[in-house]
Amino acid sequence: MSLPCNRRLFLFADRISCDDIFESALNCDWIVIMVKLTSDLIEQAVQYVNPIRDRELILRGYKIPVIENLGAAMDQFDTIDFSDNDLRKFEGFPIMNRLKSLLFNNNRIVRIEENIHKNIPNIQELYMTNNEIAELADLDNLVGFNKLEFLSLLRNPVTHLKEYRLYVIHRMPHVRVLDFRKVKQRERDEAKRLFGSKQGEEILEQAKKKAKTFTPGKPTKKAPDSIMSAATYKEKLAIKEAILKAKSLEEIEQLKIMLQEGKVPGKKNGITNGNQEEETEEMDVS
Repeated sequence: MSLPCNRRLFLFADRISCDDIFESALNCDWIVIMVKLTSDLIEQAVQYVNPIRDRELILRGYKIPVIENLGAAMDQFDTIDFSDNDLRKFEGFPIMNRLKSLLFNNNRIVRIEENIHKNIPNIQELYMTNNEIAELADLDNLVGFNKLEFLSLLRNPVTHLKEYRLYVIHRMPHVRVLDFRKVKQRERDEAKRLFGSKQGEEILEQAKKKAKTFTPGKPTKKAPDSIMSAATYKEKLAIKEAILKAKSLEEIEQLKIMLQEGKVPGKKNGITNGNQEEETEEMDVS
């Protein structure tokens, strides 16, 4: 069975066979294998007591697209690490009163669920570095975390807005460290002055108007140019062979990075830019 592909092929590892992956690989720029967050995955994931003596669950690097089935964790963890996945929404948490720290670094989060704080009310640390939150109003659903003290939004588009830091300080006065910089009293005074003025009221009003309506599946970044379309027939065979030999998701991820850089497994030079060469080699094989 050949799977449809539009530049990137997203596969759920528990639903697609290896043969389907390999057959479709030649037609795609790269493969992203997504793993559904199941109770089995949660039970098998790394669990340990970290250096600050918190019980931590490691769910990073699986390309999980949606948070679900976390009830299987039975509220036994202080910290959960969701870094390096493919999440687009901060949502899906059951009631977890023990949970204090969340890591969402290197995802694609654009939306935070309304009233999410009611299910995880004791969050003190939230790290969302390198996501896709773009507007000030998109942060308003974090206001309910009244115990939140450490927050990182570095490498989100919202951080480029002029009033970003003062807005967060004003809306979340309990945050002590923002983007790994301590919030100073001078900044708190400045935020109080700004948002106590007419200018501040206008900023708050504009922020509400720009609050985005989330459209599931809508891309927020331009897709990269096609890589596989420039590869010759032999180069595609080399890529397919490398996929066949891959023994883990980590190796497949390394292959993806190589392809993004224009490199071919087992070849020193990059992908050849020669459609004519590809056609000739295909004729020789047939």
